[in-house]
Amino acid sequence: MPYKSRSALPEAVKSHLPKHAQDIYLAAFNHAWEEYKNPEDRRGDESREEVAHKVAWAAVKQKYQKSGDDWVEK
Repeated sequence: MPYKSRSALPEAVKSHLPKHAQDIYLAAFNHAWEEYKNPEDRRGDESREEVAHKVAWAAVKQKYQKSGDDWVEK
């Protein structure tokens, strides 16, 4: 289901990503949640939630990269 705020994001996201990256994740997840609501729009047997998380991480990785244990802006 879509997230209403950063505080609702999964703990792994909140504890590892900077706030701006969390905002990117939240927006991308919520957009993908709507975009891929029909199973025909998804590849294989992936759930709507799995696809939305993948899209969200891909969006974060466009602006941020991991440096050691931290995520830093590119």
